[in-house]
Amino acid sequence: MAKLYFYYSAMNAGKTTTLLQSAHNYRERGMRVAILTPKLDFRAGSGTVASRIGLQAEGLAFSRDDDLQRVIEADIAARGKLDCVLVDESQFLSRAQVWQLSEVVDALRIPVLCYGLRTDFRGELFEGSQYLLAWADELEEIKTICHSGKKATMTVRVDEAGRAVQDGPQVEIGGNERYVSVSRAEFKKVMRGEGGIEPLQAPLPLPS
Repeated sequence: MAKLYFYYSAMNAGKTTTLLQSAHNYRERGMRVAILTPKLDFRAGSGTVASRIGLQAEGLAFSRDDDLQRVIEADIAARGKLDCVLVDESQFLSRAQVWQLSEVVDALRIPVLCYGLRTDFRGELFEGSQYLLAWADELEEIKTICHSGKKATMTVRVDEAGRAVQDGPQVEIGGNERYVSVSRAEFKKVMRGEGGIEPLQAPLPLPS
Protein backbone atom coordinates (compact mmCIF):
# COMPACT_ATOMS: atom_id res chain seq x y z
CA MET A 1 0.00 0.00 0.00
CA ALA A 2 1.32 3.44 -0.95
CA LYS A 3 2.11 5.79 1.94
CA LEU A 4 3.30 9.33 2.58
CA TYR A 5 6.60 9.24 4.49
CA PHE A 6 8.41 12.07 6.24
CA TYR A 7 12.09 11.58 7.10
CA TYR A 8 13.15 14.55 9.21
CA SER A 9 16.27 15.69 11.02
CA ALA A 10 18.48 18.62 11.93
CA MET A 11 21.00 19.96 9.38
CA ASN A 12 23.77 17.76 8.02
CA ALA A 13 22.28 14.42 9.06
CA GLY A 14 22.50 12.91 5.57
CA LYS A 15 18.90 13.44 4.42
CA THR A 16 19.81 13.97 0.76
CA THR A 17 22.28 11.07 0.82
CA THR A 18 19.48 8.84 2.12
CA LEU A 19 17.13 10.13 -0.57
CA LEU A 20 19.64 9.40 -3.32
CA GLN A 21 20.27 5.92 -1.91
CA SER A 22 16.52 5.24 -1.94
CA ALA A 23 16.30 6.44 -5.56
CA HIS A 24 19.22 4.16 -6.48
CA ASN A 25 17.54 1.17 -4.80
CA TYR A 26 14.38 1.67 -6.86
CA ARG A 27 16.28 2.16 -10.12
CA GLU A 28 18.48 -0.87 -9.47
CA ARG A 29 15.30 -2.95 -9.54
CA GLY A 30 14.17 -1.46 -12.84
CA MET A 31 11.66 0.91 -11.25
CA ARG A 32 11.20 4.56 -12.19
CA VAL A 33 11.30 7.42 -9.67
CA ALA A 34 10.71 11.16 -9.79
CA ILE A 35 12.83 13.40 -7.56
CA LEU A 36 11.32 16.78 -6.70
CA THR A 37 13.50 19.63 -5.45
CA PRO A 38 12.57 23.26 -4.65
CA LYS A 39 13.79 25.90 -7.09
CA LEU A 40 14.95 28.15 -4.25
CA ASP A 41 17.76 25.72 -3.35
CA PHE A 42 20.08 26.03 -6.35
CA ARG A 43 23.43 25.42 -4.61
CA ALA A 44 24.17 22.50 -6.98
CA GLY A 45 22.30 24.02 -9.93
CA SER A 46 18.57 24.29 -10.52
CA GLY A 47 16.97 20.84 -10.55
CA THR A 48 20.09 19.09 -9.26
CA VAL A 49 19.92 17.22 -5.96
CA ALA A 50 23.38 16.90 -4.40
CA SER A 51 24.59 15.49 -1.09
CA ARG A 52 27.54 16.62 1.02
CA ILE A 53 29.46 13.42 0.17
CA GLY A 54 29.39 14.10 -3.57
CA LEU A 55 26.39 12.07 -4.74
CA GLN A 56 23.97 13.82 -7.05
CA ALA A 57 21.04 13.26 -9.40
CA GLU A 58 18.81 15.33 -11.62
CA GLY A 59 15.35 16.16 -10.36
CA LEU A 60 12.27 18.19 -11.21
CA ALA A 61 12.54 21.71 -9.79
CA PHE A 62 9.33 23.17 -8.38
CA SER A 63 8.16 26.49 -6.97
CA ARG A 64 5.66 27.14 -4.17
CA ASP A 65 2.96 27.90 -6.74
CA ASP A 66 3.24 24.56 -8.54
CA ASP A 67 0.54 21.91 -8.14
CA LEU A 68 2.66 18.84 -7.40
CA GLN A 69 -0.11 16.38 -8.18
CA ARG A 70 -0.34 17.89 -11.66
CA VAL A 71 3.47 17.83 -11.98
CA ILE A 72 3.47 14.10 -11.25
CA GLU A 73 0.51 13.40 -13.53
CA ALA A 74 2.29 15.25 -16.36
CA ASP A 75 5.47 13.25 -15.72
CA ILE A 76 3.53 9.99 -15.93
CA ALA A 77 1.80 11.10 -19.15
CA ALA A 78 5.17 11.95 -20.71
CA ARG A 79 7.35 9.13 -19.40
CA GLY A 80 5.10 6.30 -18.28
CA LYS A 81 4.53 4.41 -15.05
CA LEU A 82 6.06 5.89 -11.91
CA ASP A 83 6.94 3.77 -8.89
CA CYS A 84 7.99 6.36 -6.30
CA VAL A 85 8.20 10.12 -5.70
CA LEU A 86 11.04 11.50 -3.58
CA VAL A 87 11.04 15.09 -2.32
CA ASP A 88 14.24 16.85 -1.21
CA GLU A 89 14.18 19.83 1.21
CA SER A 90 10.51 19.14 1.89
CA GLN A 91 10.38 21.72 4.68
CA PHE A 92 9.91 24.28 1.88
CA LEU A 93 6.63 22.74 0.71
CA SER A 94 3.48 24.78 1.16
CA ARG A 95 0.47 23.42 3.03
CA ALA A 96 -1.31 22.95 -0.31
CA GLN A 97 1.63 21.01 -1.75
CA VAL A 98 1.72 18.58 1.16
CA TRP A 99 -1.97 17.95 0.52
CA GLN A 100 -1.26 17.46 -3.20
CA LEU A 101 1.41 14.89 -2.36
CA SER A 102 -1.09 13.08 -0.16
CA GLU A 103 -3.33 12.91 -3.25
CA VAL A 104 -0.44 11.36 -5.22
CA VAL A 105 -0.45 8.64 -2.55
CA ASP A 106 -4.21 8.21 -2.14
CA ALA A 107 -5.48 8.80 -5.69
CA LEU A 108 -2.52 7.68 -7.82
CA ARG A 109 -1.34 4.94 -5.42
CA ILE A 110 2.30 6.06 -5.61
CA PRO A 111 4.45 6.18 -2.46
CA VAL A 112 5.90 9.60 -1.64
CA LEU A 113 9.10 9.91 0.44
CA CYS A 114 9.78 13.40 1.82
CA TYR A 115 13.11 14.42 3.37
CA GLY A 116 13.56 17.67 5.24
CA LEU A 117 14.26 19.70 8.32
CA ARG A 118 11.74 19.73 11.15
CA THR A 119 12.53 23.18 12.60
CA ASP A 120 14.29 26.38 11.59
CA PHE A 121 17.12 28.26 13.32
CA ARG A 122 14.68 29.64 15.89
CA GLY A 123 13.30 26.22 16.78
CA GLU A 124 10.04 26.89 14.91
CA LEU A 125 8.39 24.46 12.51
CA PHE A 126 8.64 25.08 8.78
CA GLU A 127 5.28 25.13 7.00
CA GLY A 128 6.01 21.99 5.00
CA SER A 129 7.28 20.12 8.04
CA GLN A 130 4.27 21.15 10.10
CA TYR A 131 1.82 19.56 7.69
CA LEU A 132 3.98 16.53 6.96
CA LEU A 133 4.11 15.86 10.69
CA ALA A 134 0.32 16.19 10.76
CA TRP A 135 -0.57 14.20 7.65
CA ALA A 136 2.20 11.70 6.87
CA ASP A 137 1.47 8.00 7.33
CA GLU A 138 4.98 7.27 8.58
CA LEU A 139 7.47 9.50 10.43
CA GLU A 140 11.14 8.66 10.88
CA GLU A 141 13.94 10.70 12.39
CA ILE A 142 17.34 10.64 10.67
CA LYS A 143 19.77 11.10 13.53
CA THR A 144 22.94 13.15 13.79
CA ILE A 145 25.31 14.18 16.58
CA CYS A 146 25.92 17.46 18.41
CA HIS A 147 29.51 18.52 19.16
CA SER A 148 28.66 17.78 22.81
CA GLY A 149 28.18 14.11 21.96
CA LYS A 150 24.41 14.21 22.46
CA LYS A 151 21.85 13.65 19.73
CA ALA A 152 21.39 16.81 17.66
CA THR A 153 17.75 17.82 17.23
CA MET A 154 18.04 21.59 16.62
CA THR A 155 19.73 23.77 14.01
CA VAL A 156 21.62 26.99 14.76
CA ARG A 157 22.33 29.66 12.13
CA VAL A 158 25.74 31.25 12.76
CA ASP A 159 27.66 34.25 11.47
CA GLU A 160 31.33 34.32 10.44
CA ALA A 161 32.41 34.60 14.10
CA GLY A 162 30.42 31.54 15.17
CA ARG A 163 27.77 33.59 16.96
CA ALA A 164 24.17 32.42 16.82
CA VAL A 165 21.94 34.51 14.57
CA GLN A 166 18.50 35.01 16.08
CA ASP A 167 17.00 37.42 13.55
CA GLY A 168 16.47 37.24 9.81
CA PRO A 169 14.27 35.45 7.29
CA GLN A 170 13.24 31.89 8.02
CA VAL A 171 14.61 30.72 4.66
CA GLU A 172 18.26 31.48 3.93
CA ILE A 173 19.95 28.83 1.85
CA GLY A 174 23.27 27.63 3.16
CA GLY A 175 25.26 24.62 4.26
CA ASN A 176 27.91 23.84 6.83
CA GLU A 177 29.25 27.40 6.67
CA ARG A 178 25.96 28.84 8.01
CA TYR A 179 24.24 26.09 9.97
CA VAL A 180 25.27 23.76 12.79
CA SER A 181 23.24 20.93 14.31
CA VAL A 182 23.12 20.88 18.10
CA SER A 183 21.28 19.25 20.98
CA ARG A 184 18.39 21.08 22.61
CA ALA A 185 20.57 21.88 25.65
CA GLU A 186 23.30 23.42 23.45
CA PHE A 187 20.66 25.29 21.44
CA LYS A 188 19.44 26.96 24.64
CA LYS A 189 22.99 27.92 25.65
CA VAL A 190 23.79 29.42 22.27
CA MET A 191 20.52 31.34 22.17
CA ARG A 192 21.39 32.81 25.58
CA GLY A 193 24.69 34.04 24.13
CA GLU A 194 26.81 31.63 26.15
CA GLY A 195 29.69 31.04 23.75
CA GLY A 196 29.89 30.47 20.03
CA ILE A 197 29.92 27.52 17.68
CA GLU A 198 32.45 26.80 14.99
CA PRO A 199 31.07 25.28 11.79
CA LEU A 200 32.76 21.90 11.98
CA GLN A 201 33.09 20.72 8.40
CA ALA A 202 33.88 22.45 5.14
CA PRO A 203 31.58 21.60 2.22
CA LEU A 204 32.83 18.72 0.10
CA PRO A 205 33.46 19.57 -3.57
CA LEU A 206 30.92 18.23 -6.01
CA PRO A 207 32.19 16.07 -8.89
CA SER A 208 32.64 18.01 -12.12
